[in-house]
Amino acid sequence: MDIDLVKEQIVEQIKTCYDPEIPVNIYEMGLIYDIDVQPDGRTEVKMTLTSPNCPAAQSIPAEVEEKVKSVDGVTDADIEIVWEPTWTIEMMSEDAKLEMGIDY
Repeated sequence: MDIDLVKEQIVEQIKTCYDPEIPVNIYEMGLIYDIDVQPDGRTEVKMTLTSPNCPAAQSIPAEVEEKVKSVDGVTDADIEIVWEPTWTIEMMSEDAKLEMGIDY
């Protein structure tokens, strides 16, 4: 298995996940901290949310898990929500900031 290729495909799938209140995908938002793909296909994703009170706190991780599991080569996916480091606007990609009209 080409782990780098699987990671690329996972990123592409994650880029189809959006916070319902924000018109930018969660990858460009900087909410995905780490993607670890093991040779046997087990995959762990560490991600955060914009806030602990995010209304989509249940649906977004479940959607990420579903999308990751849909990638060829992934045998299982574990999505871990982490709060450190705390998410800030600076974690957004330049494209996401442009999309949101944020000038930093």
